[in-house]
Amino acid sequence: MPTEDLPETFHVTTDEQLRAVSNLTRHRIMAVLRFEPATITQIAERVGLAKGSSSYHVRLLERAGLVKVVRTRKVRGVIERYYAMAARSIELPDPGEGGPDVLMRHAVADLEASPADGVRHVRMAHLRLTEEQFAELGARLHALADEYRKLSDPALPDASLVFALFHPAWREQTEGGAE
Repeated sequence: MPTEDLPETFHVTTDEQLRAVSNLTRHRIMAVLRFEPATITQIAERVGLAKGSSSYHVRLLERAGLVKVVRTRKVRGVIERYYAMAARSIELPDPGEGGPDVLMRHAVADLEASPADGVRHVRMAHLRLTEEQFAELGARLHALADEYRKLSDPALPDASLVFALFHPAWREQTEGGAE
């Protein structure tokens, strides 16, 4: 199934789905399937897992509806299944007050696991914005991510873009310039 045939967004709504995406190994498997279908063997090689572990995690993702079989073929008497993402993007529910944001945890883990001598662009900026500026910046970041996602080529190396625009918990204490 080409990625252009995928639904735009998969909304995580059940506990089973949330548990499936909350695991770092499954997060990395979904990253492998982001642009093109792959077999259990291909997934295992790319993620660095044993085939049995890879199969276990893919079955959990499939049961949760996050990945699906898009093609099969018979190889030496065995049916080989190709898995792909069920949608172009996954939308998680708001973690709620005090709840960990699973995407940020996975992004930090992936950043920490990336080659230390590789090119990275990491930046944190503390801003003071009006609500209108805050909304505009959020929309621009989403549009920029969408623009570059459309340019993505499965033949090129992976690159991850993660952003978080939020009001910190201490915001109310500093509004109006009081520090």
